[in-house]
Amino acid sequence: MNSTKNNLSMFNFATLWFGASISVAEILTGGMLASLGFKMGVLAIIIGHLAGTTILVLGGIIGTEERIPALVSTRISFGQYGSYLFSILNVLQLLGWTAVMIIVGARSVNHITKTLWSFDNLTVWSLMIGILIMFWLWLGKDSGWKKANNIAVVLLFFLTIILSIIIFGNHELFTREGTGAISFGNAVEFAVVMPLSWLPLISDYTRFAKTKRGSAWGSWLGYFIGSSWMYIIGLGAAIIASDADPTAMLLAANLGIVALGIIVLATVTTTFLDAYSAGVSFLNIFPKFKEKTVALVMTGIGTGLAIVVNIEQYEVFLYAIGSVFAPLFAILLTDYFLLKRKKIQPELLVNWGTLLLCALGTALYYQFVKFDFVMGSTIPVMLIISILHSITWRLTAKWKYVKKSVQA
Repeated sequence: MNSTKNNLSMFNFATLWFGASISVAEILTGGMLASLGFKMGVLAIIIGHLAGTTILVLGGIIGTEERIPALVSTRISFGQYGSYLFSILNVLQLLGWTAVMIIVGARSVNHITKTLWSFDNLTVWSLMIGILIMFWLWLGKDSGWKKANNIAVVLLFFLTIILSIIIFGNHELFTREGTGAISFGNAVEFAVVMPLSWLPLISDYTRFAKTKRGSAWGSWLGYFIGSSWMYIIGLGAAIIASDADPTAMLLAANLGIVALGIIVLATVTTTFLDAYSAGVSFLNIFPKFKEKTVALVMTGIGTGLAIVVNIEQYEVFLYAIGSVFAPLFAILLTDYFLLKRKKIQPELLVNWGTLLLCALGTALYYQFVKFDFVMGSTIPVMLIISILHSITWRLTAKWKYVKKSVQA
């Protein structure tokens, strides 16, 4: 995927992020909000996605303007070695996502084949999905990948239509009351954290945009519409069927082999982004390797993890992502858009001040989780860290100016 051609259009970004958002994992996360009831659940989804997708796109704008990958852009605020730390954390996050997506997809496919043909082998389906992701990566970023992705998105669009008809055809969806097992604040947080998890990836793609406007609007519309829709489908499925997994609904609609193809395609179009960006993050530390080769290796590792690791504590994983990347990108976005610090300083190896502030933000994040704030944890933490960073930077700049004047 390493190319100097800036040829991705608004339509390419819209289909890229719409396809990325259509996954079983997003549907299952939406199902976690079911105890709020449909109306309050949808409200939490919309609020969370409005905030989360906007933050996501701001990160992508940096990539388009500077033509650099997401993790390289963190050198602006944290220095070269600081960016290495976040690259390592991001590779771990993306390997986790790759494994989660493969195992979730494999379980759904296994359920279908077990029902249709009595074939029950989760390992085989994990391997098959991993191989298909490698094929998607092998196609590359240019014409082959774009055409395949556009075709996939059209097919996945029909998935959303089919699932929506099944779910919204049940009128009990709008009358059942929520049990209140999850708070509104936690529901908003689960909606914010999904687009937030793509923040360390988005510039890996927007750096190849034709125009800033096209990449920003295409990414925002594609992800907001797709992800919100997936959450609402999961929410509705969990309310009426007490199970957000779309597999049972697709089988009940007698879709059979079509259901199998839909689940595999949804898993592949999302997971290849994780695997590719894991490779790009790795190259921030070891730039001599080839993007595609490293991405293929990352897919192999993620597939292996999906087979041998029992990944069940999904909520803990989501919170871990928010705790690290919310303060990190609050600092970077503040530097870039508010303080107008847009260039990487080669002499800056590590900025201990911003790293300490990031650590403070992680601690604050878990306090807000306990506090159960109505707007979740990400939004207030990013606002607090942004304000603190602005104040400390201005005080530091003023002190340096005074010191220079005295020495003169």
